[in-house]
Amino acid sequence: MKSTISSRSIQILFSITFFLLNFTVSAQEEAPKTGANAQEIADKLANPVASLISVPLQNNLNYGIGPYNGSKYVINVQPVIPFKLSENLNLITRYILPVVDQRDITGENTHQFGLSDATVTAFFAPKSKGLIYGFGPAFLVPTATDKFLGTEKFGVGPSALVMHQGKGLSVGFIANQIWSVAGDEDRADFNQFYTQIFVSHSYKSGASLGVNAEITQNWEGKTTMITINPSVGGVTKVGKQMVQFAIMPLIPVVGPSESKPDWGLRAVLAFVFPES
Repeated sequence: MKSTISSRSIQILFSITFFLLNFTVSAQEEAPKTGANAQEIADKLANPVASLISVPLQNNLNYGIGPYNGSKYVINVQPVIPFKLSENLNLITRYILPVVDQRDITGENTHQFGLSDATVTAFFAPKSKGLIYGFGPAFLVPTATDKFLGTEKFGVGPSALVMHQGKGLSVGFIANQIWSVAGDEDRADFNQFYTQIFVSHSYKSGASLGVNAEITQNWEGKTTMITINPSVGGVTKVGKQMVQFAIMPLIPVVGPSESKPDWGLRAVLAFVFPES
């Protein structure tokens, strides 16, 4: 029996997608309303260690997962909060808290809903021009509300970012390696490497085009997952609130049969708080 994701999850994701599509079309037309700094904001948002407060809501839908044709809908709440340590050094903290709704992943006619494990990253980012870099710790925090949605492990490891950015062009990668150091001894150890390689181009209106590759290597499970994600997005205002939006298909290239989806879709809405 093939599974279908809950109609509520589909309605939420596609409502957001249609909203973002409408804004994508209007972004070029509304450049004066977003201000002359729309491209500057788009470039800062493309830089993971920019000194800019933002609260992205990343919606992910994946379908056709594993032997039961399972489906998974994930909302990642991803606030980014910078701290100024000195004139030449910032600390950029990034938080990812996933809310998961999945069906037929752990077995036929099964359903789990709740929080998954959180990831917290802190980048020490020296001020620089041209070549931008940052480094620091990454933490896996066992916040899952269901044993099937998390690892029940606490993990830690290094993270790094290297990128080049010119006006309108951003190219680089972000990566982390996390090992479990505490938690339920009956659960498998966590040993995972993640990297995202990205390139994007922004325009004066705040619109942007890009593509990224996400690679996850599970050393403990000896599996590799690779997806290619082209994107279109933009920066504009909703009332007085500056927002960024993006939509992208998630194209699985490599992955184990038990977890590789047939297709996926991502829609992102980020609330942006530029410096006044």
